Amino acid sequence: MRATLPKPHLQFFPSPLPLSFNKPSLAFPETRRKSPSTTFTPKGTSSPSFGRVPLRVSASSQAASATETAKSTAVPSEMKAWIYGEYGGVDVLKFDEKVAVPEVKEDQVLIKVVAAALNPVDAKRRQGKFKATDSPLPTVPGYDVAGVVVKVGSQVKELKEGDEVYGNINEKALEGPKQFGSLAEYTAVEEKLLALKPKNLDFSQAAGLPLAIETAYEALERTGFSAGKSILVLNGAGGVGSLVIQLAKQVFGASKVAATSSTGKLELLKSLGADLAIDYTKENFEDFPEKFDVVIDAVGQCDKAVKAVKEGGSVAALTGAVTPPGFRFVVTSNGEVLKKLNPYLESGKVKPVVDPKGPFPFAQVAEAFAYIETNRATGKMERIYNPRMQGMGAWSHSHLIMGVSIVAGGIGTLAWWSNKCVETKD
Repeated sequence: MRATLPKPHLQFFPSPLPLSFNKPSLAFPETRRKSPSTTFTPKGTSSPSFGRVPLRVSASSQAASATETAKSTAVPSEMKAWIYGEYGGVDVLKFDEKVAVPEVKEDQVLIKVVAAALNPVDAKRRQGKFKATDSPLPTVPGYDVAGVVVKVGSQVKELKEGDEVYGNINEKALEGPKQFGSLAEYTAVEEKLLALKPKNLDFSQAAGLPLAIETAYEALERTGFSAGKSILVLNGAGGVGSLVIQLAKQVFGASKVAATSSTGKLELLKSLGADLAIDYTKENFEDFPEKFDVVIDAVGQCDKAVKAVKEGGSVAALTGAVTPPGFRFVVTSNGEVLKKLNPYLESGKVKPVVDPKGPFPFAQVAEAFAYIETNRATGKMERIYNPRMQGMGAWSHSHLIMGVSIVAGGIGTLAWWSNKCVETKD
C-alpha cells in the first residue's frame, strides 16, 4: 500500500509508539554509549533489565550517536510508518515501507524520530471516537515524539539542524490532529510545539512525557491551583496523575497532596510526593471529612470527586462523565510549557514514571494497545526507538526485529523503546 497525502499537507512521519521497523534499508550494530541511570522499581516488580522496563525516574546518558547519524544522513524521499486506512480495532494497523516523507512548512521542522509514545487518545482516535473532527484517512498514529531536527522551515527562529527535541506534535488533540503522526521515521512539527530534550533524559524517556505532562500542567493552571492549596488526585499512579502529584508539589507549591491508587501502588504515590496515599479498594475518599481546594479526576469518577472538594473549589475531569461544578478541557500542545518544566526534569525534581509491564515484542502491538485500554497501567506506556538512529552501520537484505518496551498509564502515555535488535536473513 502506498500512502499519498492531500497536497499541500504533511505526508508521513517517524515512529514513537507501538512502532518498530520491519525492513529498514539501512541499520547499524548498536554503538550507543552507555552510562549509569537512576531507576526505581515499584514494590513487587523485578529489577531493571532488557526484558522489563522498571519505574525509571531518572535518565541515562544521551544517545549521542543518534544525533550524529541524523546530521550526516540525507533525508530520503520515502520512509516506513504504521498506518490505518479505516477505523476499528488494532487489526486495522498496517506497516508501510513506502510512505512519502512529509514536506516541511515554513514554521515547521522535520524530525528524525528516535523515540515516540502512544497515548490513550491514539486508541480512541483509531476507534473513530472523534471522526467528525479528525483529519482524513489514512492515518499514521502518534502524538508524542523525541528525535533530532534534520531540516528547518524558513520561518523557524530558534531550532536548528542537529537539535535534540521532544514534544506533542498536535496542537489540539481532538481538533484536526495531523494526518500523519509520529509512528514513522520522520515527522514534520511546528516549532512552537517543541522544546529541547532535557539533557538528563534519553530519547525514550522524553518521548513519553509531552502530552501527559502538558495535560497535568494545564489541569493545575485551569483549576487555579497555587502555592499553599491542597489537592486530591484520582488515579495518582497513572501517566497524568503521577505528574500532577509531582508538579503540584515541586512546581506549584502545594500544602498537601493526596492521591488514590490500588493497594500495590501506595508506596509509589508516597515516593512521588503524596502526603496522603488513599487505597481506593478500602476507603471512600468522598466520605472523608477533609475536603480539598482542587480535585483532579483522572479515572472517571467526577460524581464522587465533587463531594471531596471544598466549597468554591475546583474539579477538573480528565475522563468520564462530568458532574457540576466539575469541568473538562482538551489539552493544548505548547512547547513553552515543556521549556518551563525542563529545569525541574533536569534537576530530578520531576521524574518520568514508566510501567514495569513491558516489554512487548513488536509482534504484540495489539496486546500493547489493549494494555493501555485497560487503564491499569502505572505511569506511562512509552518508548520506541528508531533503530536507524542508534549509530548503527549500514547493512542490507535483512529484517530488523525490534525488542520493544512498553510503559503505560490509564490517562497516561504509551511509548516504546528498542532495547536491542536482531538481524535475520531473508
